[in-house]
Amino acid sequence: MFDPNNPLFWVLVAFLTFVGIVIYFGVPSAIGKMLDDRAEAIRRELDEARKLREEAQALLADYQRKAREAETEAQSIIDQAKREAETLAADSRKALLESLDRRSKIAEEKIARAQAQALSEVRATAVDTAIEAAQKILKTRATGNVSDSLISQSIGDLRGKLN
Repeated sequence: MFDPNNPLFWVLVAFLTFVGIVIYFGVPSAIGKMLDDRAEAIRRELDEARKLREEAQALLADYQRKAREAETEAQSIIDQAKREAETLAADSRKALLESLDRRSKIAEEKIARAQAQALSEVRATAVDTAIEAAQKILKTRATGNVSDSLISQSIGDLRGKLN
């Protein structure tokens, strides 16, 4: 094995030389440092990812809470709007009924006035007709001064009694 003519000997020498050079130049410590640096970078990335995950979870919880609050507020606004609409509808119905009642009363009053006016006109026409008939009858049946005074007195009495 330590025979210089044996090729394995030279492979061993080359290998040991190579390992010696690698150790002399500090390659194992450089590799260790690189691995340590890489491990540290990975640890930092994991810590950063953990922090980001926690922040994301906190934001998610906050947004979910805000969404619940907004939903609750929206529901309360809808409920309040429904109540106001119902109140407005009830007030509108009440105002409409009151308006209809007022208009009905006004119409009834107008009808009553029209009836009273028509009745008054009928009475006035009846009085005038009765006076004219009485005048014609008295003119044809009564004669002289007595008839004139009687006619005047009767006409005056009739107007007072009929109106």
